[in-house]
Amino acid sequence: MEKQIIEAVFENGTFRPLEPGPVPLASGQRVRLTVEADPSAAILESAAQVYEGLSESDIDEVERIALDRRDFFETRGQV
Repeated sequence: MEKQIIEAVFENGTFRPLEPGPVPLASGQRVRLTVEADPSAAILESAAQVYEGLSESDIDEVERIALDRRDFFETRGQV
């Protein structure tokens, strides 16, 4: 059998394919799974933790600073 990639979610002790339709495997067929977590999930989880414990005003201030690119880049034309 050739290598196939089937994206799935692990739920209630089983893998559920993300794409609809039949899985190209026979019932009872043995396979080898290589589990590779979606890296974007870890990034989103880390990003959500940035705001933990902050008040609404603290969050507003963090976002204001983050979106004000003058704090990160030199002003154009300055030497």
